[in-house]
Amino acid sequence: MKRLAAPILVSCLFVAGTLEAQEDWAEGPVWEIAYYRTAPGRNHECVSYLRSTWLPLNDELKRQGVILDFKVFVKAPSGPDDWDIGVATLHKSFASLDYSADAEAKKRKAAEKQFRTADEEKQRDATAVRLAWRTHLRTELVREVTLQPMR
Repeated sequence: MKRLAAPILVSCLFVAGTLEAQEDWAEGPVWEIAYYRTAPGRNHECVSYLRSTWLPLNDELKRQGVILDFKVFVKAPSGPDDWDIGVATLHKSFASLDYSADAEAKKRKAAEKQFRTADEEKQRDATAVRLAWRTHLRTELVREVTLQPMR
């Protein structure tokens, strides 16, 4: 009986913590945000790439329901290792980030349309030039929440 006491207590605390969080907010969708630092003098090229390739591809993925939304954030970096462009994609939930054959097929079809070829190696080659324009610093996943009013 004593061996069951600790797991039961931990479970109760977890449930209590979850209930408390649900009282504070309602869980919403999940943002996947990739942070980049553009190379000196390459900001315009990086943004042009986003406008010409990333934007139409994500418009199509949003239209097909693979993603909910997307945004680009820019800021003046505060130091040499700080980001200046953030690229965000909104997903329905953490579960929607898991592999889905249907979502993968839609992504492939959208990329084929955008790059005018189904050859994934040619698609990678077409986008490889962007690697010289910026450095990927990190990617973060954050959940959007809606605060509940105080009672």
